[in-house]
Amino acid sequence: MIENDESPARKGLIAGARAGAGAPALVLGASYVGFGGFVRDNGLGLDLALFSTLTAWALPGQLAMVELYLAGAPLLAIALAVALANMRLAPMTTVMLPVVALEGRPAWRHYFAANWVAITCWALTMLHSPARPREERLAWFMGCALVLWIASLIGCARGYLAAGAFPPPVSLALVFLNPLYFMLLCLQDLANRPRALALLFGAAFCAVLHPFIPDWSLLIAGVAGGTAAFLIGKRRPA
Repeated sequence: MIENDESPARKGLIAGARAGAGAPALVLGASYVGFGGFVRDNGLGLDLALFSTLTAWALPGQLAMVELYLAGAPLLAIALAVALANMRLAPMTTVMLPVVALEGRPAWRHYFAANWVAITCWALTMLHSPARPREERLAWFMGCALVLWIASLIGCARGYLAAGAFPPPVSLALVFLNPLYFMLLCLQDLANRPRALALLFGAAFCAVLHPFIPDWSLLIAGVAGGTAAFLIGKRRPA
C-alpha cells in the first residue's frame, strides 16, 4: 500500500485509525461482547467465535451461522444462509470502491480492501474520506477497518470469557448496538437529499410491507426506497 506516495498513504492510515477508535470501536466491540456471550451460552467454543469474526466479520451472518449450526442444518445450507445474509456487502463495496480507488494502483489492492468492507467502516468511509485527498482514501479506509476489526475480536473474546456476567437479554441487546449506531451515522448525512429520501422511503415501505410479508419486507423496502430516491435525485435540477 505504501510505495511512491508513502507519506499520503501513511497519513491516511493514521487518520483512518483515529476515526475508527473511540465511539465506533466501543460500539462495535460492545456488539461483539454480545455475540461472544451468545456463542458461549449456546455451548460453542471460543475458537468458533473468534474464527468467524476473524474471517467473516459480519454479525448478521455470524448469528445465522450459529443458529443454523445449533439447529443441525447441513453445512451447505449454513454456507448459503451466511452468503445471503452478507450479500448486502456487495452493493456497499460497489459504491465505496470508486470513492477510494486510485488509478495506477494494482487491482489486487482494491480486491484486498473489498474484503474488509463492513457496515460501520463503510459508513465512516463514505462520510469522511471524500473530503480527503484521493491518494489517502484507500489507506484511510484500511486504517479504520483494522481498528474496528481488532476491537471486534477483543469484544468477542471478552464477551465469551465473561459469559454469565450479563443476563441473556442484555447480551442479545448488545448485538443490536451496531445497527443503531449505523442509523445515527446515516442521520449525519441527511443534508444529501437522495440519501435522506432513501432512508425515509425505505423506512416507510418497510412499515407498510412488514405486516403482510415479514420475511421479504426489508429487502423489498430497501430496493424500492433506494430506487425511488435515485429516480427523484436524477430528476432534481442541477
